[in-house]
Amino acid sequence: MLSNEHAFRAQIYEELHSRPPPEIDTPCVVSHIAVQVEESDRGAELTSLAALCIEHGVKPPASGSAHFYATLGPFELRWERHTEFSSFTFIRKCDESALWEQHALSTVPPGWLEGLPGRLVVAIHLAFSAADASPTTEMLTHFFDGYTVFGGAVRRATASLFGSFRRHDDGFGRVLLHGRELLPLQAGRLLQRVLEIETYRLVALLALPIARTITPDLHEMEQSLALLSHRLTEAGDGPTRERLLNELSDLAARVERERSNTTYRFAATNAYYGLVQERLKELDESKLPGLQPINVFIQRRLAPGIRTCNAVRDRLEDLSRRINRASDLLRTAVELSIQDQNRELLTAMNRRGEIQLRLQQAVEGLSVVAVTYYAIGLLGYALEALPLEDLGIDKKSALAIAIPAVLVLAWILLHGVSRRIRAG
Repeated sequence: MLSNEHAFRAQIYEELHSRPPPEIDTPCVVSHIAVQVEESDRGAELTSLAALCIEHGVKPPASGSAHFYATLGPFELRWERHTEFSSFTFIRKCDESALWEQHALSTVPPGWLEGLPGRLVVAIHLAFSAADASPTTEMLTHFFDGYTVFGGAVRRATASLFGSFRRHDDGFGRVLLHGRELLPLQAGRLLQRVLEIETYRLVALLALPIARTITPDLHEMEQSLALLSHRLTEAGDGPTRERLLNELSDLAARVERERSNTTYRFAATNAYYGLVQERLKELDESKLPGLQPINVFIQRRLAPGIRTCNAVRDRLEDLSRRINRASDLLRTAVELSIQDQNRELLTAMNRRGEIQLRLQQAVEGLSVVAVTYYAIGLLGYALEALPLEDLGIDKKSALAIAIPAVLVLAWILLHGVSRRIRAG
C-alpha cells in the first residue's frame, strides 16, 4: 500500500456518511428549524448548543464540528451545519392520542430558542402517525387549522404525506406523515426527505424578494442605457463622446454592484431548487382522492419564483454585456477622434517644420552674407596696411577677387555648424 496518502482521502470517504438519516420510532412529533447564521456567529451557535447539552448531561460537540446527533433527555437532537444556515431537528416519541396536540419543542428549556444566533428561515412542526387508519378529513382540518390541505401517497404508497404550506399562529408550518408499517430507518429516511424539501424550498426563495426589489432599478438602468445608446448615434465632437463614456462608466458600476450583491444568492437559489426537485422525485408520490399532490403544488408554485429570479439574473447579465458593447463602440469612436486630432496636429507640426526650415535656410543665407561683409571689411583694413602698390596690385581689385572666396568659405563654415547642431 502506498504510504503517501492524500490529505483529503479520509475526509472524502466520510463525506457520504456525514448526514445519515435518523432511526425513529413512530408515532412521534418532530420540530425542525433552520437559521441563517453569519460566519462570525458560528462560535455563539456552538456555545448555545453546548449549553443545551450540558444541561442534559451530554458531552457537547467539538469545536469545528459540522453535525451533532444526541439524545437529550426526552428528545433526540440533530444539528447540522450547512454553507449558509444551520438546522436543528428535535424528535420526541409520543402516544398516538397526544400526537395532534403536542410538538417536540415543548420539552426544550424555555428561552433557549430565543438565544440562538442568526435569522430564522424555516420552522416546522411535524407529526408522524402510525395509526392503523389514515387520518380523516376532520382530523386534517383540525390539525391544519382549516387551511387547504395538499397531500399524496409516498414511498410507493406505503406512507402518506400532508401539508398546508402555511404559517400557523405559532409561526410554524405543519406537516403530517402517516405510515403504519415503516421500519425505523425507513421512517427516518422519509422524515429526512420531507424536512429537506421544506427547508430547501424556503431557502431557495430567499432570492425572490431581492429580485422583486431590484426589478424597478433594473428597469430604470435599461431605460438609461437605451437613452445613452440613442445619444451615442447622435454624438458629434470629442467632448460629447467623453461625457457619454463617463455616464456609461457610472451605469456599468451600478450594474456590477447589483451583480456582485446577487450573484451568490441567485446561484444558491438554483442549487437549492435542484435539490427540491430531486427530493420530490425520491418521494415517488401518487395521488390521493380529493387532494392535490404535493409534488404538483410545489412545482407549480415554486417554479415561477425561480424563473423570476433567473429572469432578473439574466437581465443583469444582458445589461452588463450591452453596456460593455456600447462602451467599446464609444471608446472606438473616441479613439478615432483622437487619431484624427493627432493626424491634424502632426500635419500642422510638419507645416511648421517646413516653415522653420525655410526660415533657417533664409537666416543661414543672410548670415553668410553678413559674415562675408564683415570678413571683407576686415580684409580691407588688412590690405590697407600692406604695400600692394609696390607689387603692382590694385587693392580694390584684390578685394573684389576675394569676395567670392570669402563667401564660399563662410557658407561652408556656417553650414557645417548648423548640420552638427541638428545632428546633435
